[in-house]
Amino acid sequence: MLRNLESACAVALLTAIVVLVGVAAVARTLGSPIIWSIEIAQLLFVWLCMLAADLAMQQRRHFALSILADQLGPTSQHVLQAISMLIVIGLLGFLWIYAWRNMVLMHPRLIGATQMNGSLIHASMVVGLLLLLRTTVVQLVVHLRKTV
Repeated sequence: MLRNLESACAVALLTAIVVLVGVAAVARTLGSPIIWSIEIAQLLFVWLCMLAADLAMQQRRHFALSILADQLGPTSQHVLQAISMLIVIGLLGFLWIYAWRNMVLMHPRLIGATQMNGSLIHASMVVGLLLLLRTTVVQLVVHLRKTV
């Protein structure tokens, strides 16, 4: 259910970006540029990137190297994959702490013509890292339940 919600949000964000850029291009051509369009498009794009990263992780379509794992037996591959996921979980948790701190620091900063708080952009990292963390923990639990 959450994957469907994330996919729908990603499609909505992509659609909004395309429409916004198209309208801004037409408005600029007609001599009435929309001065806030770039800032909103950037905001939407950052959120789209984080959702897309989590969707790719859920489908295991992210970049991976398997040179070492291919040289191991099934049991060793199982253990290595579990260790790798634990390392990723630790890294995501570490990054989340600093993403949160950065979001709080950026809240008073106002961005350009929209005068929106900088934390709206930086919150994408906080939410995106939480989504990635959730996905990786679920994948680890599923992985550990499998027998070799």
